Amino acid sequence: MIGYIMAVGVVIGGLDKLLGNRWGYGKKLEEGFLLLGPTALSMVGIICLVPLFSYVLRVPSNMLYQLAGVDPGIFGGLFAIDMGGYQISAELAKNAQIGVYAGIIMSSTLGCTILFTIPVGLGMAGEEANMGFLRGMVFGLITLPVALVLGGFLCGLNFEQILKQNIGIFIFLGIVLFGLLKCPGKIEKGFFAIAGFMKIAGTVGLVAGTVYYLCGINLLPLTAPIEEAMEVVASIGITMIGSLPVVEFIRRRLEKLERLSTWSGLDATGMAGLLVGTVSVIPVLVMLKDMNERSRVINAAFLVCAASTFGAHLGFTMRVEPAAVNPMIVAKIAGGISAVILAAMVMKRKGAYHEKRIF
Repeated sequence: MIGYIMAVGVVIGGLDKLLGNRWGYGKKLEEGFLLLGPTALSMVGIICLVPLFSYVLRVPSNMLYQLAGVDPGIFGGLFAIDMGGYQISAELAKNAQIGVYAGIIMSSTLGCTILFTIPVGLGMAGEEANMGFLRGMVFGLITLPVALVLGGFLCGLNFEQILKQNIGIFIFLGIVLFGLLKCPGKIEKGFFAIAGFMKIAGTVGLVAGTVYYLCGINLLPLTAPIEEAMEVVASIGITMIGSLPVVEFIRRRLEKLERLSTWSGLDATGMAGLLVGTVSVIPVLVMLKDMNERSRVINAAFLVCAASTFGAHLGFTMRVEPAAVNPMIVAKIAGGISAVILAAMVMKRKGAYHEKRIF
């Protein structure tokens, strides 16, 4: 059904483009296609390095498995779904079911937040929007277990399995939350360091993959062929071509609901951001500086789980694990809505925030 909806978006965008972009849907189709470049630049090199990452993680993950019974595939959940998370989980997992859970549910929420949304968001949102962005991240991380637990059930795991596999993740989340609440400046620096490392690793992987493709010279051991990485990116890009016209159609319908804006306290940019965020993270991160404080916090909270649900993550999951599409969508949206509700309730109770502190 989702594939048909995206296909309708492509047809509408294509017809509008042929008619001179009279209604703006043709422009959205073009924007979806143009996102292919930035997406490829951020992903291809990392995907090329996935076999190397898997090799490095194999020994410590197996040790943890023997000591605590935590499936090695969980380590893949710390990477973004479309930046090696799924592949690492699938390769390391002892239980294929847990590999799918970590590689799809965990990677598309926790992995994407830690390795992409936070480090990239801190750089793109602008200094004046960073504190609101971090506040939203706190709410999103607090409600992240909603997505992890619900996604585990939908992937066929029982409660004991979910708790056992996530105990280390919950401890890690607690440490990150404590840092964000007590010393946000240091946590910011840490995430900037992560962003710098990922940029370097992505460039190295891109160079190694390209040189091997052009000359047959292997600059690094255990690197995946660059054409395989490009195929993954292409599948994501195809989905985004149809997603953006569909989202634009829904956004225009929502613009007419002025009461919804008044009730929620979100400005127009904030309301649009919630919708756009389900397709692509980057436009929302750019929009944060144009939102009011409430909109920034709620949008950031929503992104932790719901980011790219109907964009890159849908395209990737449809390609590699079609049976996990429904669990992925339900878990991510449920987690996102939970974060929005929590953020709205706390902000209503506490009123204005101190400028220099998360709370």
